[in-house]
Amino acid sequence: MNAAAPVTDVRQHILDVARPLLLRKGFTAVGLAEVLAAARVPKGSFYHYFGSKEAFGQAVLQGYFDDYLARTDVLLAQRGTAARRLLAYFNDWLESQTGDDAQSRCLAVKLGAEVCDLSESMRAALERGTGGVIARLARCIEEGRADGSLAPPPDAHAAAAMLYQSWLGASLLAKISRHRAPLDTAMAGTRQLLGLRDDA
Repeated sequence: MNAAAPVTDVRQHILDVARPLLLRKGFTAVGLAEVLAAARVPKGSFYHYFGSKEAFGQAVLQGYFDDYLARTDVLLAQRGTAARRLLAYFNDWLESQTGDDAQSRCLAVKLGAEVCDLSESMRAALERGTGGVIARLARCIEEGRADGSLAPPPDAHAAAAMLYQSWLGASLLAKISRHRAPLDTAMAGTRQLLGLRDDA
């Protein structure tokens, strides 16, 4: 049997191990001892990289949004019209929130309401991350206006914010109902707001 490869980036290893725990159980329900046991690192290592659990939570959120924004950039940079690229993004969102493991994919949905009243630094990390998503959607909407594939409202940023809010709320309602109907409603609203045909 081969031994596990040594961990060279202990800080990143802790974050990687902790993310699925937080996605499954939430921030307050996951104790430091559980994170340390899962990561197989001593307590001193944790405090070497993170001054507190709050700083750790902020780092988890920043890492999550770094990864999420990189994926968003890939989806919105595909070939084709801006309309097709936006639909690829929202179809990816829909698929990520449905299926057997859907409940464990979106950290913004899982932790958003929980941590905003607990930690200003974690709230700010969520605000920066969600703001980054909205800015990218707004740019794609502007590109759609330029290439003629979208008929958006005059204010692309407001439209992007409305879409993101709709999908975030739909994801939460899908978790509550354990049904994809809220996400299908969000997709229908997205098509209507952006003036997309059914064959787009």
